[in-house]
Amino acid sequence: MISIESIREKVLNDKRISFEEAVFLFETRDLLSVGEMADSINKKKNHDKVYFNVNRHINPTNICVNRCKFCAFSRDKEDNDSYELTMEEMLKKAEEASKQGATELHIVGGLHPRWTFDFYVNMVKTLKTSFPSMHIQAFTAVEIDYFSKISEKPLDYVLKTLKDAGLGSLPGGGAEIFHPEIREKICPEKITGDRWLEVMETAHKVGLKSNATMLYGHIEEYWHRVDHMERLRQLQDKTGGFQAFIPLAFHPENTKIDKKRYTTGFDDLKTLAIGRIYLDNFQHIKAFWIMLTEKVAQISLFFGVNDLDGTVVEEKITHSAGAKTRESLTKEELISMIKEAKKIPVERDTVYNELRVYY
Repeated sequence: MISIESIREKVLNDKRISFEEAVFLFETRDLLSVGEMADSINKKKNHDKVYFNVNRHINPTNICVNRCKFCAFSRDKEDNDSYELTMEEMLKKAEEASKQGATELHIVGGLHPRWTFDFYVNMVKTLKTSFPSMHIQAFTAVEIDYFSKISEKPLDYVLKTLKDAGLGSLPGGGAEIFHPEIREKICPEKITGDRWLEVMETAHKVGLKSNATMLYGHIEEYWHRVDHMERLRQLQDKTGGFQAFIPLAFHPENTKIDKKRYTTGFDDLKTLAIGRIYLDNFQHIKAFWIMLTEKVAQISLFFGVNDLDGTVVEEKITHSAGAKTRESLTKEELISMIKEAKKIPVERDTVYNELRVYY
């Protein structure tokens, strides 16, 4: 019979928990026990270190061929609030980031109907040539699949070409919930969960690290979340190419999903903690403070989390869906958040090289 005690015994002995045990943890009201188990795993893996980086988000366009129901960001070109950045505008944002000490440009956007694959390759090449010390983390698996379609080239060609142009790693976006039952309802136009995993496996094979996300708190059941994490765990066993798991709390405003409430702090903390417990082959669990609020993100440091993302600067996608948080934090604010939790702030680069430890 499954119980908190039986799961705790497995966790303390570094044994992998089962699908059914993960569902049990989602269903239990004993949040503190779940958090305690996640915290013990995190301490073994990362001690008291909490990572962050100084990064800048650039969303090149909100014009997109898809209309996912959960997305409040995408627009048609004819819409009054559609936009597309020029290369000069992107370079200006990158220059601002460089002056602020950023080590990463995080670039994701809509699937523009008229931009060619060569345009995106040139975007990466121009940014990397202009700012060679900046790591470029860009393009979700959905965007990579789109590049493959518009260029009529296989995934490995697309990824190698972008890597040669200066792409350093992939973010984890576009994963949403893998199960087709849910995907058909919230994003039928988007690539399948299988295709997302295929893109990531190919990226890992060509030498690109990536992150992995999961959008939760919309219409899915707990077992859909566990199914999602199970498939990530299997691919990580195979490639070892994932760096961080990032659960993303659904924001309902301006979306077409009939659920007009935000996730609760209880569910946010439990989802992060179970991510840490179930994904035993992931080194890092990230709390994206933009979606969680700064306060929940800070508390999550005792629920298995060891990464608070970064300074971000000008995030647009979540804020289109009603995020109440600011669009950026200063490095000093992040350090203060971490130190107040009696943890050790560590400034990192995108691939987790430690740049400075703030004792």
